[in-house]
Parts: sequence; structure tokens; C-alpha cells
Amino acid sequence: MAPYESDDSATAADAEELRSARRRKAARYVVPATVVGVAAATIGLVPALADSGDPDLPKISAQELIEKIAASDVQQLSGTVKITTDLGLPDLGGLENSLGSAAGPSGSGDGASADPSSKLTELASGTHTLRVAADGENKQKVSLLEDAAEYSLIHNGKDVWGYDSKSNSVFHTTASESDGKQKEELPATPKDLAEDALKAADKTTSVTVEGTAQVAGRDAYRLVIKPKDEGTTVGQITVAVDAKTGLPLKFTLTPASGGAAVVDAGFTQVSFAKPAASTFDFTPPKGAKVEEEDASKAPEHSEGSRDFGKDFDKGPSADFGKGGPEGLNVIGDGWDSIATFDTGGQGVPSGSEVGGDVGGFLDSLGDKVSGKFGQGTVFKTRLINALITDDGKVYVGAVTKDALVKAADAGK
Repeated sequence: MAPYESDDSATAADAEELRSARRRKAARYVVPATVVGVAAATIGLVPALADSGDPDLPKISAQELIEKIAASDVQQLSGTVKITTDLGLPDLGGLENSLGSAAGPSGSGDGASADPSSKLTELASGTHTLRVAADGENKQKVSLLEDAAEYSLIHNGKDVWGYDSKSNSVFHTTASESDGKQKEELPATPKDLAEDALKAADKTTSVTVEGTAQVAGRDAYRLVIKPKDEGTTVGQITVAVDAKTGLPLKFTLTPASGGAAVVDAGFTQVSFAKPAASTFDFTPPKGAKVEEEDASKAPEHSEGSRDFGKDFDKGPSADFGKGGPEGLNVIGDGWDSIATFDTGGQGVPSGSEVGGDVGGFLDSLGDKVSGKFGQGTVFKTRLINALITDDGKVYVGAVTKDALVKAADAGK
């Protein structure tokens, strides 16, 4: 991989070191496949560093800080993570609950499933608080705290449990032997995400150390990753790296358009003491509805979570969208790469054609555009944008609307 720009000439060799180190230690706290769907989507998506003073730390180069992250060997921790997501989506007025229920794994639409996939939509906007704990590769717990309720994902040995206290429902599956390999592929903590972001850095990226911060009462260095591509919607990624352990404490992504961060996940409290063994114990409460998943016959939504982020470490464009629609191709490289495929159908109907809340939602997201390719609709957020042409072709990426139109025109 081409070297990325740095204030101290850090090279691609550092990325390779990260790749090797992650293979050696990735299983430290990675939640098994069924848990990763939520853990990665939450801890991986998150507003800017909330510094409580800039500590005076010894000077460190970008190369040295990258090596410090790679060498981090924290196996046990517990703490609280605050997550804020601001994709710029409109107020759905309860529509997200309907969509979430309809997409439930059982198809029952009652919204009572404790399966991790049924909780993902709740993390797409707003601020959430998580309690996390880890004790090596076989014990992890993530709890989403809600108003007068709590949703927990627990991995203890071969058992994986999901529990929703609000509906008193339980999801259970087992971690198969094949999950071990997946653990090395799936980003599930700020550490994993920071390493992946660095491994994705190439000649289109600048990586520097820009000052210090204090996160969760701990001194940290600020590692800043900035795309140089003008067409991307990503402004920069800031990682607060614990000065003592090398563990990333906070991961922040700000958009090129400015304003509040799109996603920001960070510890507000953290301890590196060994959690009590009882932290990972779970017995279904009396009267709880238990949904058992056969690991050998896992449904499609679980397979999707197993493949999440599988090839991220190969760079922003390498195998982008692998496992997606048949015929998917990638245009360009680096941060402004665009995935494209043909649905084989027609474009998106207008809001007036759909009608109701869903129609209003479509209109609030979409901009009608035209070009050499014909006409289509761009669905936009502050980070990911997608163009769907009237003849059913899709162009999607962390790029601007103009970049999508240009790509569609070039495809004619």
C-alpha cells in the first residue's frame, strides 16, 4: 500500500505492523458474530472530543503513536461509553419504529425480539449510553441503557445471550468454531476501528499527531486522519489514544461540511481492572420469551453481521461492498470511491406516488437530479449519499452529490 502523508514520514510498514498486531491480539475483546452487528455499529459510529484539559505529555510522532496502538495489549476493562450519531436524518415521527418492527428477524412485527439486529435502528440517531466489560476473548458484555430499561449482549464461553428488559425477551445462540476466524476480521471496539482507519490510509490520506486531550480522566494523544480527496464527505477522523496503554479511548468522525461530528464514540469512564466473573453470568428471567438460534442454520441477518467489515483492512476501496448485490463494482479509489450496481428494476417512486409517512420520508431525504445518465434521486445524509437513477442503477459512497452525478454520467 502506498505510504500516507505524515508530519514525520510514517510509512505503509506501520500499517502492515498494525495488520499483524491485530491478527495476534484481535480476539482480546471482540464480541462474537451475533454481537458484532450491534457493537461495531455502535462503538464504530460516533461528536467531537470532549476534552477536560490538555495534559502535558512527552512529544510523540505519528509513527510512534501508530506503533503504540499496535502494541496495546489490554485484555480486561470495564466502563461507560457515550455515543452520539448525527447523520442529519429528518425526524421520522415514529416511522423508524414501524420500519424496525417490520424488519424484525422473526417477521412477526411485534418488535419484541432480543436479537441484536432488531436494535440497530435505535443507534442510527441521537445519543446513547453503553456499559461495556471484557475479560479476554471469551467474555464480553455490552449493555444499551434506555429509559427505565436495558438491552444487554453477553458472550460467556460458547454462549451468546441478548436480553431486552423492556419486553422481557431473550435471544440465545452459540459461538461456533468458525467464529474464531471472524473475530480477526470484525472491528468491534474503538481500538479495532482506529487500527482499521489507519490501515485504510494511503497516498490519499494525511496522518498527524495534533496535541493532547483528557478522556475519561486519562491522558491521551490526539491522532488525526484527514482525507485529501476533495470529493469525499469525510472531513477527518480523530482518535484519542491512551498515553499509557495505547488503547484508543475515543473515535470521532467529522464531516467535510463542518458542524457537529457525524459519529462519536468514547469512554466517559474506564477501568482496566479485571471485571467480576459474575458480570458475564446470565440466566433467562422467569417468564421471559426465549428465542433460540441454530448456529448451523443462522438466518440471513446473522450472516450479514458475520461479514460486517470483513475487508475493511484492505483499504477504503478494496472489495468495497463485497457480499453485496451481484454485479457490484467500485469506481475510483481512496476516500472518494463509489460502489455501483444495477437493481435491474426501476428507480425510486416519488413521495406523492408512495403517499403517507413513508412518502413524506422519501421526499425529505431525496433530491431530484439529472445529467447525461438521465434522471434520478440522490438520498443524502451528512456522511453517506446514494444516487438511484430512474432506470434502476445505484451509486453510493461517502462522497458529495456532484461526485455521484459525475460517476453516473461517466457510466453512460
